[in-house]
Amino acid sequence: MVVEFNELPDSSRVWVFQANRGFSEDELEQIKPKIKGFLENWTVHGQSLKAGFEIRYNRFIVLGLDESQANASGCSIDASVHFIQGLEKEYNVDLLDKMNVSFKNGEFVAYKPLLDFKKMVKQKAVSPQTIVFNNLVNTKSEYKEFWEVPMTESWHSRLL
Repeated sequence: MVVEFNELPDSSRVWVFQANRGFSEDELEQIKPKIKGFLENWTVHGQSLKAGFEIRYNRFIVLGLDESQANASGCSIDASVHFIQGLEKEYNVDLLDKMNVSFKNGEFVAYKPLLDFKKMVKQKAVSPQTIVFNNLVNTKSEYKEFWEVPMTESWHSRLL
């Protein structure tokens, strides 16, 4: 069952997939119904899952799952990864590479390979207060509080 992302409880599990580029408006118009269609058919052992999604900054696909009704299983998680891999192929975009960093550069969201971001830290091209996106958050509550934070408040701080 698909619900609005903001209707999911804060305890809901989340997965954040960052794109290596922003999606165009045309792409978003195509992607949103595909995600909704996937979520409508997303099940665990034949039982429907209560899930929602949002797309932030035209770059981040966030899936949320209310596990109070049913927990995600290995098979249901695999299904979501397979779906995301399909989007990667169809739109020639990288959504699963966790070795990249997205951060705010003024009003814009920048995306760099981790090695390049480390160089930027050494060169002081980014500061400890640079806003980064912590895609390792696990719940909607963490996502709301700790997804978009200064580098000092994220795993990125180990690069300082």
